[in-house]
Amino acid sequence: MSVGMLDHFNIRTRKLSETIHFYEEFLGLTNGDRPNFAFPGAWLYSEGKPVVHLVDISPTSEQQKPDSGVVHHIAFASRDFKGMKQRLQSKGFAFEAREVPGGDIWQIFVRDPNGVMIELNYEAAAERN
Repeated sequence: MSVGMLDHFNIRTRKLSETIHFYEEFLGLTNGDRPNFAFPGAWLYSEGKPVVHLVDISPTSEQQKPDSGVVHHIAFASRDFKGMKQRLQSKGFAFEAREVPGGDIWQIFVRDPNGVMIELNYEAAAERN
């Protein structure tokens, strides 16, 4: 038995267009096909897989949560540390870059428009080449 790999995460938002813009423009995901649900939203893809699901709660009375609640962050195994840093800097977006002690992993932390912390992890050995 195995739980397997994380498939996607879901954000319920009153900031649908802002959130789509963030994941497309800042992180490079692609807004793609989504089933014809009875509620508005979007699916954002990385490498052909819908990894971020958005649900637009603005037509409802549901309140927007100020952050990701008990979930502290969502992490992606990523490539091109230098390129992502340059992308975020060129767009004037706040982020934090750091090395995990021991130097094997480099990380970038950034928050989406809903306050969700996104962690981007890069294998240092692959990034040095």
